[in-house]
Amino acid sequence: MPLRLEPTDEYLHPLEEASNFNESMYFNVYDPASRVGGFLRLGNRANEGYAEMTTCLYLPDGRVGFVFARPEIAGNDAFDAGGMRFEVVRPFEELRVAYTGKVALLDDPLRMADPRTAFRESPWVDCSVELAYRGVSPMYGGEPVNDDGSPVAEKAEEGFARGHYEQHVGARGTVRVGDEAWEIDGYGLRDHSWGPRYWQAPWWYRWLTANFGEDFGFVVSIIARRDGARHVGGMVLVDGAYRELTDATIETDYDGTDRYHRRVRARAVTAEAEYEIEGRVLNLIPLRNRRSTPEGAELVTRISEGMTEWRCDGRTGYGLSEYLDQIVDGAPVGANEGA
Repeated sequence: MPLRLEPTDEYLHPLEEASNFNESMYFNVYDPASRVGGFLRLGNRANEGYAEMTTCLYLPDGRVGFVFARPEIAGNDAFDAGGMRFEVVRPFEELRVAYTGKVALLDDPLRMADPRTAFRESPWVDCSVELAYRGVSPMYGGEPVNDDGSPVAEKAEEGFARGHYEQHVGARGTVRVGDEAWEIDGYGLRDHSWGPRYWQAPWWYRWLTANFGEDFGFVVSIIARRDGARHVGGMVLVDGAYRELTDATIETDYDGTDRYHRRVRARAVTAEAEYEIEGRVLNLIPLRNRRSTPEGAELVTRISEGMTEWRCDGRTGYGLSEYLDQIVDGAPVGANEGA
């Protein structure tokens, strides 16, 4: 199925009728020199009257500065809510990311498994993030369209990210948390998606992102549906060009009864080469999303965000390993399945 992607897609798209329409941007980064990294996300859910705003900062001593909020919004005309703002300077080339507000300072990020208690019992400190992002790769992805160029129809209740593209990036700027500040000069990945979204649409997924500098990086993605079907996606960045994955596998070592991922072994295959990847999670924070069905059932989704050190082809890189699982009978559904 063909994909459409234009420079205008860097900006906001028309608000669609689906009640769960979402348009979001996400940026991650890690600076090995300062050992500071994190991600920022803003998702407009204008038909529901709010945005999903997340700031997550992994600090050198193992603490995490974190905040999630649902600030009110009235439309889908800007990424600007809850103290967070994204600005497109030059499409596909340069963007600016900022957050000014408070974060909870978590000595033990795993406490976020119970967010109400973690927020109540952790100190809140002032925080500011000012980062200039630059593209170091082509764009990957777009919006699927029919042969006549019209958007592909989808069921809103099954939607997750109809339009979606990613890009490896570099980022420079400043992060301040409480009385501490760090100059950031690192690498990461950004994405932009739009369309109906429920976090409960995938059964589970594994999303691995990594940068080894400006010349090498990867994304490995495996998404599983409830019916057992799986989709493998992603690419390897080699000297400024993307090589699309033709196959991938992921093996995971989990920790504790909560089954958080701690070590990852991935095999990524392109038409040109095969890559053996090993990952060690440096720090992890579990996030969750809850949704009530019309029948009154509560669906719980866990998204475990691991700042990860990667090794591949004799090189060391950094990025995020994001594990999404639906929680059934208190357990993540994908933890007992090989990816």
